[in-house]
Amino acid sequence: MTSQLTPADRVALLGIARAAIRARLGFGPAPALPESGVLGERRGAFVTLRRGGELRGCIGRFDPEGSLARTVASMAVSAAFEDPRFPPLTAGEADDLDIHVSTLGPRQPLPDPEALRVGLHGLVVRQGWHRGVLLPVVAVERGWDGPTFLKHACLKAGLPADAWRDPATSLETFEAEEFGDPAPESP
Repeated sequence: MTSQLTPADRVALLGIARAAIRARLGFGPAPALPESGVLGERRGAFVTLRRGGELRGCIGRFDPEGSLARTVASMAVSAAFEDPRFPPLTAGEADDLDIHVSTLGPRQPLPDPEALRVGLHGLVVRQGWHRGVLLPVVAVERGWDGPTFLKHACLKAGLPADAWRDPATSLETFEAEEFGDPAPESP
C-alpha cells in the first residue's frame, strides 16, 4: 500500500469531492487541488455517493490523470453526473449526499483464489472486454465470503458467476484506504 492518509488528508479529500460536485452545480468555485504531499501523489481512487442510505453513484479509476486530489475531484463529478446507472445529480440532492472515498493501492495478480482476503482485498475480474471491479468494503457490507465475492465480481463484469474458475479469466486484488462522511450524531 502507498502512503497512509492522515485524518486531515481524509477531511481534505472529502471536502474536495463535495466542492467539486457543488462547483459543477454552480454553487461555488472549484476546489483548490494540492499538488504536493500525499494528496499530490499519483494514485487511483473511487468516489461513492449515497443518498438516504441508497447508492447514488460510484465511479473510479486505477490509473490517475494527475494527483490524488485531482483524481478524487474528477471521480466525484463523474459519480454525480456520469454514472450510467443513475440520472445526473440535481441541485436539490447536493446537500443530502454522503460521500465515500477509496484511495487505491496497486493491483496484484491473484493466481490462487484461496489467497483472497475479504475485508483487505478488492477484486478486479477480466475476461476479454468484460471487466468488473468491487471495492473491499462491498464484501464486508454484504457479509460475503471469498467465493461469493468472486461470484459477484464476475457477475458485475457481465460474466457467468463461476467465470473466476476459467483460466481465461484474469483475477487481480488491490487494497484500498476507505473513508467517508462521518455518521450523523445522535440527538
